[in-house]
Amino acid sequence: MRYELYYWPSIPGRGEFVRLALEEAGADYVDVARGSGKGLGVPALMELLQGQGVEHPPYAPPFLKAGKLLIGQTANILLYLGEQHGLAPATAAGRLWANQLQLTIADFVDETHDTHHPIGNGLYYEDQKPEAKRRSAEYLKARAPKYLGYFERVLERNKPGRFLVGQKLSYPDLSVFQLVEGLGYAFPRAMKGLAKKHPLVMALRDRVAARPRLKAYLASDRRLPFNEHGLFRHYPELDAD
Repeated sequence: MRYELYYWPSIPGRGEFVRLALEEAGADYVDVARGSGKGLGVPALMELLQGQGVEHPPYAPPFLKAGKLLIGQTANILLYLGEQHGLAPATAAGRLWANQLQLTIADFVDETHDTHHPIGNGLYYEDQKPEAKRRSAEYLKARAPKYLGYFERVLERNKPGRFLVGQKLSYPDLSVFQLVEGLGYAFPRAMKGLAKKHPLVMALRDRVAARPRLKAYLASDRRLPFNEHGLFRHYPELDAD
């Protein structure tokens, strides 16, 4: 089956968490909005987003078309792909644990986004810079260390600490990789200190990056670079002093 991934064409954003799972699985997929021609491009994304002919319309990208299924929400998509492609445990309890970790990652992502848009998404960053600076300072002091510390403890308790769930890679590992990459882009100075305090998380990041399929993907033009239009944005004034 060829999957159809619908996400904005110029930013990694939440769609990248799905792309990493598809790439690691070696799945056949098309990144619809990044294509051109009939049934491709942003118009194709908008058509489904507006619910034309769709029984269960998604609220926002990313969403994934898998045969007759149209699946929205990042964690929900990964729940499906994990079971389909061996990126989640075989047991119900294990799959719930993986999903729980992914939902915690989603919370972390939302708080990271809000460092540069603390007032509202409808405003430009320039319209909320003082609030963003205050929000980022609190985030780097308390929130980011708390989340990273949580994942560090999960790895530590899951002996020998190579993966978050069981003894093989699962989709939350891929998502933590993307988190670390995004934080390194957005807050390079702060991450130097945070990396030293969370060695298991950083080792997981390196382990994921070295996997053959992902290594090839990361070196390809399919991997979109971070930029100042997505979730993770680098504004030097928001980084740690």
